[in-house]
This record gives sequence, C-alpha cells and structure tokens, in this order.
Amino acid sequence: MNGSGKIRTSVAVLVGRTHRNPAANQCATVQEEHMALKVLVTGGGGYVGSHCVLELIQAGFRPVVIDNFSNAVRGEGDVPESLRRIENILNISIEFHQLDLLDRPGLERIFQMHKFSAVMHFAGLKAVGESVEQPLRYYRVNLTGTINLLEVMQEHGVHSIVFSSSATVYGEPQHLPIDEAHPVGGCTNPYGKTKYFIEEMIQDQCRSQRDWNAVLLRYFNPIGAHSSGEIGEDPQGIPNNLMPYVSQVAIGRREHLRVFGNDYDTPDGTGVRDYIHVVDLAKGHIAAFRKLQGNCGCKVYNLGTGTGYSVLQMVKAMEKASGREIRYQIAPRRSGDIASCYADPHLAETELGWRAEFGLDRMCEDLWRWQSKNPSGFSHTTGP
Repeated sequence: MNGSGKIRTSVAVLVGRTHRNPAANQCATVQEEHMALKVLVTGGGGYVGSHCVLELIQAGFRPVVIDNFSNAVRGEGDVPESLRRIENILNISIEFHQLDLLDRPGLERIFQMHKFSAVMHFAGLKAVGESVEQPLRYYRVNLTGTINLLEVMQEHGVHSIVFSSSATVYGEPQHLPIDEAHPVGGCTNPYGKTKYFIEEMIQDQCRSQRDWNAVLLRYFNPIGAHSSGEIGEDPQGIPNNLMPYVSQVAIGRREHLRVFGNDYDTPDGTGVRDYIHVVDLAKGHIAAFRKLQGNCGCKVYNLGTGTGYSVLQMVKAMEKASGREIRYQIAPRRSGDIASCYADPHLAETELGWRAEFGLDRMCEDLWRWQSKNPSGFSHTTGP
C-alpha cells in the first residue's frame, strides 16, 4: 500500500446488532461465539479483500480493515465504497483505518489498539505491466510494506498470517495441471517476484520462529462478484485483466476486446487460464484461517478450479450471461504470455476441506449482475 499514511477510523464494529435478514441473523449468532477473534485485513477495500471481509463477518470473525486506496474506491466518509456496501448488505458496521503499510508508526498504533488473532494480507501493488515499468516502486511498496507488517506482528505477539499470493510464482508451467510441488521462482515480471520473495520471507520467519503459522494461497484468476451485485471488481483506468475488460465491452464502456494471439497450441488458439469465482476464493481464506487455528506451521495451497478456459470461451460465456454481442479483434501475442495455465487444487480440498463450487456460467452471471448494476463501477449505482 502506498499513500498518505493517514489513519481515519470510520466506525467501530458492532456485534450482536439486529440484522435485516436470516443470513445476517445467523452471522450475528456465530459472531457471539467468536468475540475474541479479531482479524486484521490489509488491503481490505480492494476486490478480493472486500469479498473476504464479507465472508469473515458471515463466518463470525471481526475484521479490522486497513487500506490506503491504491486499489479501492473512496466512498462517503473517506471509507472504501466496497466496505460501505458490505455494511448495508449485512446491516453491520466495519472498523476501517486509512493506513499505508509503509507507515510503520501508524501500523504500530493499530496493533496497540487491538489484540489480533491473525492477519490476512492483501495489500500491495498488483499490475503486471506496471511492475515491469516501475520495478523499484513495486519492490519498495510490496516488500518493505510486508517487512513492516511482519516485524510489527512479531513485536505484538501476532504469529498467524494468511497471505494473498499468486500463481505467477510458478513462472512458465513445466507441467499441467500445476500443483504445489511445481518449481517456483521463475517469475517473468517484478510483480510475480514480489509475491515469491514475500512467500520466502514468511517461510523463513516460520522456520526461525516455531510459534508462527502461515498459509500462503496461490490464486489463479479470480473473476465474478458477490451475488447481490453490490460489490465487485472496479479497475481504475483500463483493465489489466481479461474479464473486467470483457464486461466493460458488454456494457458499452469499451468498443472491443483485443485478443492477444490466436495461434497457441490450445483448442481454439487463444490462451487458456483457470478462472475462479471470487466468492469461492474468499471462502478459501476462511478455510485457511481455520487451518491456522490448528497450529499448522507454514502451508501452501493453490486456489483454482482445475479447469482451463480459453479467451474465446470466456467471451462466449459472457455473451450468454449478458445477452449481448462482445466484439473482439485478434492482435499479436504479447511478450511473456503463455499458452495454458491451470491448477491442481486437490491439496486444498484434502487439507482445507475446500473446493470451488461455482462454475463458469455462475461466474459470468454474477459478473454481469455487478457490471449492469454498476456500469461505471462504484462511481454510479444504477444500470443503463
């Protein structure tokens, strides 16, 4: 996280408050059973982080969120709009602090204010192309920020962390599907290297301090949105990932999609990737948090579906969900792109009791619900 470093408290968490719906009432009941389990969520205003905040609350835990708005949209009261909407969905208040992980004194104040049971670490810069153009910025923000976090955790006796890693740590696949034993470190960009280096730092810390527990979650390609259509992915500027771009073409914000390469060794010549519903991904974090509670040491898991879909398959699926034609043009391959990449997710199923539940149709339906209700992202709330 990189930004002003200011701390602003939005509102305090209110537990046991009357909720609007049965699901929320169940959430409140479960919360009472976990009163002491506070979780610090770094970068909790962003796409994946906000969905995990919602799942944490529904699972009965008490998230305290810090974010510096580098990947979050500022809403009313200088609080991420994503968190405001979660408050409305669940009829609950969420404690938020505007804070940059590079602000070490500010981070220490947060730990002095709360007794955390664990940390979920999402904060960081995340654009592959930008990392190639600005490598030192990525190393400073992602690595120094994480070092600050780990040191402050150590000082305050918080020795459990779930880290938001990435399949980019595997580099170009040496075999498919990719399991956790696949070699790592052959990253093709600075963003991926920061994820790999952070994994190494956390593993070294767990080896040196036996009372530390960590779960490193290697994401494949999260897409979709919460079923309410109230929170979803809202990239600022031109989307870096395929599906936000596709959905913006469908809603009319972009003229057409550029498909980079149609001559790969895949069924239709376009690149194949493993796409996972963001809610499935968020539930994987809840499973990882429960794993921490069993003093697991340091564990690594893939979060994916195990199924690869091509670019053109994704386009067709989004056309089905939206009922709209999605125009595209074939462009030359991009340097560094690979033909296929998809996960072997069996270890997470075996050890975490987790597996992805939602298929491609559901991913695209939820993505379209979010996009159609929010044609300009969090900036506007009504559809066309």
